[in-house]
Amino acid sequence: MIRLFRATNFRCLENAELALSSKFNLIYGANASGKTSLLEALAYLGRGKSFRGASTPNLIQHGKDEFVLFGQVDSLARTRSLGVRNSRAGLEVRVDGNSEGGVAALAEALPLQVIDPEVHNLVAGGPEQRRRFLDWVAFHVEQDHLLAWRRFRRALKQRNAALRARSGHATIHSWNAEFVALSAELDESRRRSLDAALESLSEFGRDLLGTELGFDYLQGWNKERRLTDVLEEGLERDLQLGSTQHGPHRADLKISYDEKQARKLVSRGQQKLLASAMILAATETAQTALERPLLLLLDDPAAELDGESLGRLMAAVSRLGCQVVATSLDSGLPGTPAGAALFHVEHGALTVIQAPENGR
Repeated sequence: MIRLFRATNFRCLENAELALSSKFNLIYGANASGKTSLLEALAYLGRGKSFRGASTPNLIQHGKDEFVLFGQVDSLARTRSLGVRNSRAGLEVRVDGNSEGGVAALAEALPLQVIDPEVHNLVAGGPEQRRRFLDWVAFHVEQDHLLAWRRFRRALKQRNAALRARSGHATIHSWNAEFVALSAELDESRRRSLDAALESLSEFGRDLLGTELGFDYLQGWNKERRLTDVLEEGLERDLQLGSTQHGPHRADLKISYDEKQARKLVSRGQQKLLASAMILAATETAQTALERPLLLLLDDPAAELDGESLGRLMAAVSRLGCQVVATSLDSGLPGTPAGAALFHVEHGALTVIQAPENGR
């Protein structure tokens, strides 16, 4: 969890500093006051990228050359320092003064999840969103998942390059054995991670939607066939398209629910609840594996939810026991616990309304 955070020249935040509660923090203010920018900056410190998909020039305050983020993080009984500097020259990351670990070191030091107004895309969007969701869980649950993912991506890139170059069949076949072996490694890591999360996924689905949900991993090729055979039979199509059409990079997570619930999920509010259930389950699974609380960022949780649905969401967040930073239009966000740290933001400037108490 993060105790101290500073943002300099990030969007509308010229010099913002937050001393955060280890439990619940509420940042409130009018629209366009800087609330979401604060959450975006916090998330950037743990991810090295914007959860809103913004490019670096759009994140740097107008007229400035760079933005700088800094945080002090409590991690496994020790305090760690995280720093991010970004400019048109590129991204610079430091964890405890060391720049070698890159973005992965940030994610390990400050694991976090985000529920924002676009979270429904986890359900309604394309397979890539759900693959990232699975890989996030696996990164924190499976010790060697990042290595497996990187090795697989390298093999995929090499095979695709051979396809685009219209290399001979023998050359492409030479890549297949490594590609298949690394596919199996990545596939197994994802499956184990999903198994670890299934109980939480079911529990949060019942809590937020009142129904039983099912989650099935689609591996990216016909489960009845060996990947070796699928690649062989699909080689001409792969050559035609210049890319590999089967493998873990085509995986997806199929979500099933009863017919009555399916009709309700047409609304973005219901999609938001389902996606939020998935995010909370992923957070709980990672917390169990890491044996420490994670950071959960809630950007305008009341958006598109009725009072009852918001109450269920906030109650589920409270039971999770993670560190929370939430935003709201006013200080009366339902579900905010007594003693929460309160901050008001206006034109990018922060005012402490209720400071975090010791140990909170």
